[in-house]
Amino acid sequence: MKAANDTSQIWFGTDGWRGIIADDFTFANVCRVTRAIAHYLETAYSKSRPVLIAYDTRFLADQFAKTAAAVLADAGWTVKLVERDCPTPAIAYSAKLLNSAGALMFTASHNPAVYCGIKYIPDYAGPATSKITDAIVAQLDRASTGPPSGERTDQISTFDPKPNYLRFLYTLLDVERICKANLQVKYDALFSTSRGYLDVALSHCGCQTETFHMQRDVLFGGGIPEPKGKQLRGLVKAVQQDKAALGVATDGDSDRFGIVDDQGNILTPNAILLLLTRHLVEQRGKTGAIARTVATTHLLDNLALKYGLELYETPVGFKHIGEKMRTANVLIGGEESGGLSIAGHIPEKDGVLAALLVVEAIAYAGKPLSQLVEEAIADAGGPRYEHRLDFRLSNSHKAALMDTFSQNPPADIAGIRVKQIGRKDGIKLYLEDGSWVLLRPSGTEPLMRVYLETDDLEKQASIAAHLERQVSQSF
Repeated sequence: MKAANDTSQIWFGTDGWRGIIADDFTFANVCRVTRAIAHYLETAYSKSRPVLIAYDTRFLADQFAKTAAAVLADAGWTVKLVERDCPTPAIAYSAKLLNSAGALMFTASHNPAVYCGIKYIPDYAGPATSKITDAIVAQLDRASTGPPSGERTDQISTFDPKPNYLRFLYTLLDVERICKANLQVKYDALFSTSRGYLDVALSHCGCQTETFHMQRDVLFGGGIPEPKGKQLRGLVKAVQQDKAALGVATDGDSDRFGIVDDQGNILTPNAILLLLTRHLVEQRGKTGAIARTVATTHLLDNLALKYGLELYETPVGFKHIGEKMRTANVLIGGEESGGLSIAGHIPEKDGVLAALLVVEAIAYAGKPLSQLVEEAIADAGGPRYEHRLDFRLSNSHKAALMDTFSQNPPADIAGIRVKQIGRKDGIKLYLEDGSWVLLRPSGTEPLMRVYLETDDLEKQASIAAHLERQVSQSF
């Protein structure tokens, strides 16, 4: 059993540190991580700038946030704590708007209810880079696990990030056009932080909105706060019963989106990225580059070629997309796991904005969402079929498998020749027929994730079976 102050498991993955509540995610470790962040802040910001703190709806997240606020107050920082749980993109926007020293967000995003986590969001309103998180981790050894004194509560105040955040979102949308469409939208909050945000925005845009699961439930209704698969069954049923234009949902901290079309199909994030890229270019007249991760559909590359846009490929993790958005003119940046942002917005994924942009696309086109998606995929040279395999492996097994593929990569996959090998993040095998396979160890779980994309369902099954055999034979 780990001691309460054991920090061997404290490390920052693609988007912060996560752990199991009462196991490694304890009040003692929250105090230590917060003090490490405070030490970093002293090297980067003046104490004249406030630190913001927010949290999602999961168990004890609000109490962890209050503890962190007291720790930072002890260290001499002025702290602004949210009045209630709020979306990650809302606190990220506030971090920039309020000229802060950044924000702490207590969330485990789409992970099960037993998890909690903490993200540090710098003042540029996007995910912390590896350089920043490495600097925070380097401070852990000098950071105490002791509780805060509670003597500096005068340094802590509360605020509501919602009004400014929503006003900003409306500047990115054609609200008048959406209002004229008078669309019927079903919205499942999935007990997440988007309740009171996305429903308000939909109403502001003139949508007839029916809502579900709008209360806080630390167990997320017995499911997980991830807007896909069986979590969206109720939303699918509601859309189909009332012939709604679409259904929308978000994950636990509302930075990821889930979309159901008018036929009741749960759309993939890849399909939404294609749809919105086409909408922004053809309907809104926007321009700029496309940024995607190595695990995201290559159909975006085809759209970039079609529209004469530059295409950037990044490692997995929105922090890489966000960094590209801060240094280049990126029209849309996204990842297959359900995150996106657009030019003019903060360099952070935003599930609330994503849902509203899909509503806007329907309003502009005057066509059913299912038809718009088909058209976008066809324009991009599709269809293409994506699949992901998750292999539960220990860290040593993950490392051994990566070594095997790195040092002795296969000449073919399911009889299709490997023509190129990419090493930007994990091992990516480019096949001669245009298919690709990506092997990447999870940064937060004991999993080896294998992504693939191809142009034929039978071929997809054959490639998946080949990979399953190869992984199982490795041990």
